[in-house]
Amino acid sequence: MNLEIEVAAGSVVGRDHRRVGKNNQDAWAWNALPQGLVAVVCDGCGSQPHSEVGAQLGAALMVRAVRHQLAQRSLTAVDFWPRVQRQVLQRLRSLARQLGDDLAITVQQHLLFTLLAAVITPDRTVIFGLGDGVYALNGEPQVLGPYPQNAPPYLAYHLFPADALGFEPPPLQVHCQQPTDGVKTLLLGSDGVVDLIAAAALPLPGKTEPVGDLSQFWQDPYFQNPDRVRRRLTQVNRAVMQPDWQRQHVVRQPGWLPDDTTLVCLRPRFTPSRRS
Repeated sequence: MNLEIEVAAGSVVGRDHRRVGKNNQDAWAWNALPQGLVAVVCDGCGSQPHSEVGAQLGAALMVRAVRHQLAQRSLTAVDFWPRVQRQVLQRLRSLARQLGDDLAITVQQHLLFTLLAAVITPDRTVIFGLGDGVYALNGEPQVLGPYPQNAPPYLAYHLFPADALGFEPPPLQVHCQQPTDGVKTLLLGSDGVVDLIAAAALPLPGKTEPVGDLSQFWQDPYFQNPDRVRRRLTQVNRAVMQPDWQRQHVVRQPGWLPDDTTLVCLRPRFTPSRRS
């Protein structure tokens, strides 16, 4: 049997970020493996000026590191995740030194991001990451976080000495793993997906159609059009001005997503092997 994995993904800048002219600080990436796929969602630290840089780099580097390690060892190897983490941190350290003279300031301003990711192979599916976010395995959402003072752990904290931080930063964490033949759908999202879930019964701005729940994103239309996720998130988050003729004033209806919102939906399926 061959494993085929469909992907639907998209992102939208949050209402609050848009209002103050901030960029989208989320990022996502995915890459097909010789047998399977790895997908990553990253969310940059909102209080830092250039966190979208770290989110984009983190997503790309994590995909590359997992792919590299899978070419050399089993996903179940004891040292698999420590090696993935070490490889990503080595690349981040090298990049930080090229970006600025002060390593600590460069890391703080550019490289603080959370991540939520999945590896799907024919035998095993693993959901892992560090920090907040949302994943939905076979339609069951799981919310990671929030953290006290809205301060999730960041992978790049490992680039600081522990005594400078005042604590020992946690390593990459495996949130869930199971045989792939039991995985029907899997959604990975930044913490903005929490607001998307909460808005399910609300009308799309300027319309009567409801936003809808997460299950819409693992239906056929989203896999058939690679831009459909982004377009739907944009619909949910657009600001609409509508006249109230009776009261003679304009009503402004904001979008429903205050934070940057990103999701990657995966749909694995096994197909018969082709005979040569």
